[in-house]
Amino acid sequence: MKKEKAIITGGTGMIGIALIQCLLANHVEVTVLMNPNSNRKAVLEQFKDIQIVLADMSQLKQVETILPKDYTYFFHLAWMGTFGDSRNDMYLQTKNIEYTLDAVKLAKALGCEVFLGTGSQAEYGPVKEKMSAETPTNPVTGYGIAKLCANRMSRIYAQSLGLRHIWVRVLSVFGPYDGQGTMVMSGLRNMLAGHEGKYTKGEQMWDYLYCEDAAQALYQAAKNGKDGKIYPLGSGEVKPLKEYIEIMRDNVDPNLSLDFGAVPYYPNQVMYMCADIEDLKKDTGFEPEHTFDEGIKKTIQWIKEGD
Repeated sequence: MKKEKAIITGGTGMIGIALIQCLLANHVEVTVLMNPNSNRKAVLEQFKDIQIVLADMSQLKQVETILPKDYTYFFHLAWMGTFGDSRNDMYLQTKNIEYTLDAVKLAKALGCEVFLGTGSQAEYGPVKEKMSAETPTNPVTGYGIAKLCANRMSRIYAQSLGLRHIWVRVLSVFGPYDGQGTMVMSGLRNMLAGHEGKYTKGEQMWDYLYCEDAAQALYQAAKNGKDGKIYPLGSGEVKPLKEYIEIMRDNVDPNLSLDFGAVPYYPNQVMYMCADIEDLKKDTGFEPEHTFDEGIKKTIQWIKEGD
């Protein structure tokens, strides 16, 4: 039986690191294309059984000559301009589309059977219902528009090359190695420092998924997902943001005070976000294994151990 081999872009991000751990646990050989300027090189070097190739997204065309042609899966997680004003840097975002197509071409050249790209809830724009593959897409940021374009163009290109194409639209994932500015990570660190939390009213209805579950979903989607399918990724359950924050607080110190309403909502605040994961479960067998509370406990432990 052919040994499963995977190549990953964006392997230094939270989901990428969790995916590496997941693949290794499933006896998949892993190669990571890592930006030479990444400040997380030491994190990847802790994995003794992976191959690291130094190459940023502009160098994908050069990678073909240095790797064997016997890979199974290509996981494309890398993306520039994911937060702040860079989400509407249109020139930067269009570069991401080009790099996604370069990744498809590389996947074919390396013998991959499937190309899996990671999209975003931003492809939908504001919605008030569960997000499924059939939910209309009306992105309102350059980031969301570029993700949607990369999805559609990479699918056409991959299928023309005989590659199975899977697109996973990621909602809100949390856990170790999450960005410092996210609600969960910044909130936990603030609470662990003993500070009072100041938040919006917390009425947003949100869907959170622990990173280990997200990684398992990506692997199962690549392995068993149907060609051309779009799979929204979350827990499939929704609750007010206020309840998530209270769970975080209770796991750190139940006596800490929380000031809900002290912070105004952001302009164009997303008030509802929940993934319809029925197709993902039916096609791949995926089932989330962690509750939010369990994921928070693991994340707190990781922070206390010194990241």
